[in-house]
Amino acid sequence: MKSKIPSPQGTGTPSLQPATPSRRRYLFIHQNFPGQFVHVARALAAQGHEVLGLGITPRPVEGVQVVRYQPAPLKAASQLPMARDFEVKLLRGMACAQAMQQLAGKGFVPDLIIAHPGWGEALFCKDVWPQARLMVFSEFYYAAQGSDYDFDPEFYAASLAARSALRLKNTALMHALSVADTAYAPTQWQRDQVPKEYRARIQVIHDGIDTTLARPEPEARFALPDGRQFRPGDEVLTFVNRNLEPYRGFHIFMRALPAILRARPHAHCVLVGGDDVSYGAKPVGGGTWRDAMLREAGDQLPAERVHFVGKLPYASYLQLLQVSRCHVYLTYPFVLSWSCLEAMSAGCVVVASRTAPVEEVIEHGVNGLLFDFFDVQALADTAACVLANPAAHAHLGEAARQAMLARFDLATRCLPELLALVDQASV
Repeated sequence: MKSKIPSPQGTGTPSLQPATPSRRRYLFIHQNFPGQFVHVARALAAQGHEVLGLGITPRPVEGVQVVRYQPAPLKAASQLPMARDFEVKLLRGMACAQAMQQLAGKGFVPDLIIAHPGWGEALFCKDVWPQARLMVFSEFYYAAQGSDYDFDPEFYAASLAARSALRLKNTALMHALSVADTAYAPTQWQRDQVPKEYRARIQVIHDGIDTTLARPEPEARFALPDGRQFRPGDEVLTFVNRNLEPYRGFHIFMRALPAILRARPHAHCVLVGGDDVSYGAKPVGGGTWRDAMLREAGDQLPAERVHFVGKLPYASYLQLLQVSRCHVYLTYPFVLSWSCLEAMSAGCVVVASRTAPVEEVIEHGVNGLLFDFFDVQALADTAACVLANPAAHAHLGEAARQAMLARFDLATRCLPELLALVDQASV
């Protein structure tokens, strides 16, 4: 097994300048670096620290030296299907450890390792650098009850094998937490999913929302591929996922959409998202969830007013939020999407599912409107009401914006808190 350490473009060779109390060495580990670490890694580099980002498919970050590694292909999977997920994580962890060992051989010793353990990369950090401090990003702990797994009866198939496999999915996170010096989670709900014996060492600090970008903009314009444009004040309904799938309520939204558009004959709906599967499974029989839901509800929809625009550049995505009159967000009890918070930061009136992660940020009737995830009619009625009466609901968008400024603003809240945690964890 060989790991590809620094690329020939010179993005990965550590400078090996001496660490001092004012200049430390930080190693970020994330399969798709920078991921959630983009803001804190950039900020630490800007402070003059030596910052390395280690990953399989890393992207450049200003001031950060990028180190790439590549796990060897798995020649034969385990004969135990339940073991295969951890086997892949173990493979990544070993490749990552070899990359770290090569860095150590060149004299690089981090003061603090900040790792996302979800794919196995954090398994052997302390075996390479026993004295290095380790901070773990605790994103999600899987559970067979009370979380995403058993939430949706339409797709829930209980079995001992499935529950057991789900338990094993936590192995890499548990290994990391067992040796971590500190950890953090983006929301209180995500922290509370972790077994109680680990919670005391997990701080709640969100990645942060850049509210200077995700903001109300009266002059915003969003153009459809056919050239038509929307602006603030137009009757635009929005729905955003990384990929359109049940975990984020796409099936519920599509079932409500015909009634919404019947009630609002001049409204347009713009749906953002790809056709892959980020979470859960593909539809029975194959194909995409968009295809599946269009087969179910497509003949009830006015095609000229329903716009699937795929994945958008970030600037275009923000412009869409800025022209939205009503934004719909649904999720299983799972990781809260950045899109929900960015929509609130942009001043959208958000109609969202009453699920635990959402209730942490939206209070019904105060800074948004909530409905039962499975109540298709309630979603249709609520969204149609918002579209019909923008002035009566404008205060919800304004309150949503203020909530993001107070609790999730990157510059004034989240990044300073995370930098303080990093500083504390480094010594």
